[in-house]
Amino acid sequence: MKKMNLIGSSLMNQRISLGFIMAMVLIGSGFTISFYSYIQYGDDTKQVRHTYEVIRVLDNILSYAKDVETSSRGYVITNDKTYLEPYYTAIHQLPDEIRKLRILTTDNRIQIRRRILLEKLVNDKLSITKERIRVKASDLKNTAISAESKRRMDLLRAHVALMIETEQTLMDVRDRQAGRSFRNTLIIISALSLLTFLALLILYRLLEKELTHRQQTEDQLRAYDSQLRGQIRQLEASNEELERFAFVASHDLQEPLRKIQSFSNLITDRYGNLFDSDSLLFMSKISNSAERMSKLIKDLLNFSRISSHREDFRSVQLNDIVQRILDDQELRIKGLDVHVEVNSLPVIEGIPSQIDHLFNNLISNALKFIRPGVQPLLRIDVQTVTGENYIGLVPERQYVEITIEDNGIGFDEKYVDHIFKVFQRLHGKSAFAGTGIGLAICKRVVMYHHGYITARSQPNKGTTFVVVLPESQSQQQYDRPTSETYSYPAG
Repeated sequence: MKKMNLIGSSLMNQRISLGFIMAMVLIGSGFTISFYSYIQYGDDTKQVRHTYEVIRVLDNILSYAKDVETSSRGYVITNDKTYLEPYYTAIHQLPDEIRKLRILTTDNRIQIRRRILLEKLVNDKLSITKERIRVKASDLKNTAISAESKRRMDLLRAHVALMIETEQTLMDVRDRQAGRSFRNTLIIISALSLLTFLALLILYRLLEKELTHRQQTEDQLRAYDSQLRGQIRQLEASNEELERFAFVASHDLQEPLRKIQSFSNLITDRYGNLFDSDSLLFMSKISNSAERMSKLIKDLLNFSRISSHREDFRSVQLNDIVQRILDDQELRIKGLDVHVEVNSLPVIEGIPSQIDHLFNNLISNALKFIRPGVQPLLRIDVQTVTGENYIGLVPERQYVEITIEDNGIGFDEKYVDHIFKVFQRLHGKSAFAGTGIGLAICKRVVMYHHGYITARSQPNKGTTFVVVLPESQSQQQYDRPTSETYSYPAG
């Protein structure tokens, strides 16, 4: 269920991201196309203004030509020089207007040719007008010159009209083109705005759905958290009751066992000479069973206290702990002629009493399962590793890998998970002493220290226990395992 929720949330996040991307693409596309359309519309509008300017200049040229014609006619008739003022103004302005027309028509080959012809017609008109002004009204040449002046003026007027008509045609085309550009710009902006609005609306719906889902998930998590806190409080109360029960039970059970041992020893001492061999054997079995029962109770109490008894982590000198255990086992080591090799061990963060239990059980295990006729070996080595090679460990953290190796009877590795369980033994009680709890204690200690434990072995080729512990517990204080559900698979 949790996996399905994660997949659904991931798909929703992808859809929201895709919606944002689409909205941004649409907005960007709209801006780009609108900007291009605006530039195109501006160019078309500029062309229209350019056409208006050409028509205005042509009108000015025609107007000045008319001024030349009318002023010269008035002067010839009246011989009054005041009529020549428009003539002189036109002569002065016409070159400027023709120069403007020359600049404005550089983009049109047809108008360039017509402008060249227009310049010739203007010059012809000016030259005939100049000659007309010099001839008197009574002169016989006046009639012919006036007729020629009128003819040239008609040609000029027709030519200007032709050029203006061409420009008006261009203006109509450019005006329609500018209108199309404006309409296209409006259509594109409207369409993209609609698409953007739809994309944002869909995105809003997705966000609303995701927020609703997350709110429901958060409410559900709060309910789970409240339920879990209640279960934790119940579990803590149950653990406290179990710890009190274990302490009371161990204390109450130890007392009758001590009496059984004391009275069996007292009977044997006082009346042993009256017993036959069977009676002595029976009394010995009673005493041994009581002693084994006492040891079993102590191991069970130690096992239960590992996770329930809270202690702070602090620096632990592994060298000191291992050396103290070897000193305690000195007589046994010398009696068995064990070859001991211990490399220098590091300092780690841990709980000293639990680390002591761990190495005590592992070293005792190595000294217990020896092979007859072979000098026993106990080798303890260490190296620094990362957690990437071990299941359940943090890949980037630093750990110490400690190996406890012996050359004893070994076992088949298919039982490697079996040996770390409570009361699980691979050998009978008569063959090797023990309660079947020692390796379970080792596993629980390693679990409590957020480490890893396994074993490598082959029958009659010895066993190597591998213990991996973090150098520092600073980042793992919050997650201490308290039950077998946190067990790491070995192997």
